[in-house]
Amino acid sequence: MGKLLCDSAAAFAETLTPSSPPPPPLLTWTDPVSPSPDLIPSWDAVSGLGDHQRRSLKRLHSGGVLWKGTPEIPATVFRLSHGGDVEADGNCLFTASRRAMGTKIDARELRHRTVKRFLEEFAGESSSAAADAAIRHMYSPDLRAGWGVHVVQELKLLARKSDRAALDAAIEELVGLSLQREVAAESIYKERCVSIEDVQSWGKYMSVSGSPEDEHDIITLLYTEEGLLTVDENREGRVAAFGDDFAIESLATEFKREIYVVQVHGSDAMVDEENCVFFLPHRPRDHICEPPFFLFMKGTGWCGAGADHYEPLIVQASPLVSQEKAAVVL
Repeated sequence: MGKLLCDSAAAFAETLTPSSPPPPPLLTWTDPVSPSPDLIPSWDAVSGLGDHQRRSLKRLHSGGVLWKGTPEIPATVFRLSHGGDVEADGNCLFTASRRAMGTKIDARELRHRTVKRFLEEFAGESSSAAADAAIRHMYSPDLRAGWGVHVVQELKLLARKSDRAALDAAIEELVGLSLQREVAAESIYKERCVSIEDVQSWGKYMSVSGSPEDEHDIITLLYTEEGLLTVDENREGRVAAFGDDFAIESLATEFKREIYVVQVHGSDAMVDEENCVFFLPHRPRDHICEPPFFLFMKGTGWCGAGADHYEPLIVQASPLVSQEKAAVVL
């Protein structure tokens, strides 16, 4: 399940006081290569959208999105089209970003570069304390609070693949003492596994792609207000860490590009058709050297309920003609 930083992100952002970056180099920017219109699917062909969502996305494509540019990069109008489905395996942020950027770097390498950039940016910084707090809020929440918003809360833990046999033996030992298996598993995993509660453990967590080459498996403890609901032991080791806002910002910083997540809400979001599309900006922590790229999320509510999957958006770029004609100005 994907999670978006909300109040914790706002509090975290206010603590950031990065030093002034060096002036960016002068750039010679060429128009991005736009795909042939014949190869771009219509929004009518995209599954999982309501009629009012399709109408809004068609209007957005028709009018275009005006990106104001930078002193080195000219203002550009982007027409956004769906870039096709990607597998919902937890790696979708990196798979979709790869397609949206048009890069040959594979998704696993994008993930590793994102983690490396995050650790370089935050490890040892005074702002890392605020990052630690936001990470704890997302992955190791205080279960005494939050029930006014959530019906189920999750605790994420990391188990070394090499330790799985020893963990299983310890759990079975408790079961042999008449403890219920899920209660035994909860006890052993919380005692022996790594909690996701700071910059360093986030780096280990976000490195997990659900591959046999991963060092860790992700364990998820699910709770209701009454107590433990269930334990997802991820026996096959296929669960990947879903890319959160820290990952998107670090990806933006690594490639010196803004990333806009375009979220289109359904009828249950209590918004009218004219305002159902949102652009969520993620900016690099230093200067911008290339135009942005765009990702797509199908949202079903204000809190992003159901918005746990990224898909690529393909852009057709054209020079600015009239700001008034653009559907959205960024």
